Amino acid sequence: MVKHSMQEDFDMKKIIVFVGIANLAGLFLLSGVAMASERGAHRQFRQQVRIHQGAMSGDLTRGEIRELEREQLRIRHVKRLAWRDGVLDPWERARLKRMQDRANHHIYRYKHNDVGR
Repeated sequence: MVKHSMQEDFDMKKIIVFVGIANLAGLFLLSGVAMASERGAHRQFRQQVRIHQGAMSGDLTRGEIRELEREQLRIRHVKRLAWRDGVLDPWERARLKRMQDRANHHIYRYKHNDVGR
C-alpha cells in the first residue's frame, strides 16, 4: 500500500481541475468552428474525454497529461488558423486529420505504458 501525502492529493486535484478547465476551453473554442468540421470537433472532444479518464484512473502521469493537453491545444490552434479564411482546404483537413491521428496514438501509448502514478 502506497501512502500519499496531502501535497500529492492537492497536486492531483490541481491536475483534475486543469483538465476540466482545458475541456471547457476546448468546447468553447470548438463551438465557433463551422458545421463542416463537426466530425473533427467531436473527435477532439472524445480525445479530451480519454485524457480526462486517464487522469482520473491514474493511467497517466502529470507529465503525460501536460504533454497531451499541450498537443490538443496545438491542434485547436492549427484548426483556428485553418478556418481563418472561412474555408477548410483539403490539405488543411488532411493536416488536421494527421495531427488528430497522432494525438490519438499518443493518448493510447501513454495510457497503456507501464508508467503510472
